Amino acid sequence: MRAITMRQFGGPEVLEIAEVPDPQPRAGHLLVNVTRAGINYADVHVRGNTYLAPIELPYIPGNEVVGTTEDGRRVVALTMGGGYAEKAVVHRRVAWDIPDDVTDDQAAALALQGNTAWHLLFTAAQLTGGQSVVIPAAAGGVGSIAVQLAKRMGAKVIALASTEAKRQLAKGLGADAVLDSSTTDGLTERILDAAGGPVHAALEMTGGQTLRATLAAVAPRGRVAVYGYASGETGAVPTQLLMEKSVTVSGFWLPHLYSDRNALPTSMKALTAAVRSGDLRPVIGASYPLAEAAQAHRDLAARTQTGKLVLATAP
Repeated sequence: MRAITMRQFGGPEVLEIAEVPDPQPRAGHLLVNVTRAGINYADVHVRGNTYLAPIELPYIPGNEVVGTTEDGRRVVALTMGGGYAEKAVVHRRVAWDIPDDVTDDQAAALALQGNTAWHLLFTAAQLTGGQSVVIPAAAGGVGSIAVQLAKRMGAKVIALASTEAKRQLAKGLGADAVLDSSTTDGLTERILDAAGGPVHAALEMTGGQTLRATLAAVAPRGRVAVYGYASGETGAVPTQLLMEKSVTVSGFWLPHLYSDRNALPTSMKALTAAVRSGDLRPVIGASYPLAEAAQAHRDLAARTQTGKLVLATAP
């Protein structure tokens, strides 16, 4: 089969198309003929050897796939690598059937980014109706879904996005206010003004000054769910600020839920139902041929695309 392989860590150029042996099915797993491989920012960390789990080379990146099983079922599934390929082996526990009225592209947005958005909001940040929440990268895969889920819950959404086009997209998804995240100048004050005071909860994936500015806008006993550090800055959280307001900061990484028998089935059921009812509209971004994985990573890093990016191995 064809797959994207990494023989070294580095820039997008290390993603090479190659012929490799088909993966072999094993007990408790499914062999999937892949039609879509989801592209996520975690893949950039994998490529640069800054991922949270160790990576052994050579390696096939990609942590989510859509495709068909050997018995003809359409599934969306999570993987621990191996997704950028024409075939992938996935564990039955993290594979879900796709209803006929949900497209492959819609399903590709749900497994990693949809589940991440759901559990960031409702498990980590413990958001409830009537509360206010800050959502960063609101035009991206996780952010665009989080905006819609939070609004559906009845929350007041303060969305952050780096360009006017992305801010308009977030506004169209239901955000109550959209702020320019291309600069941290006055970010705390801008959040407070947009929310009408300190916010109850915030998601954060940039790190550095953005994290500090967001923390300063959170109300006493508020919650911040951290799921990345796109700026590359991993500086310490200001302890005095946390104590002054009793703010709870929790880290979140979706793979820690893979072995939970209830968490992901619950969120996937809710996400799929919301797509089918029209309450959730995954933002479908660019689709790239498998051989153009390197270009997809360049576009992802440049933040020129919005919504869910995928590699397509079939129409």
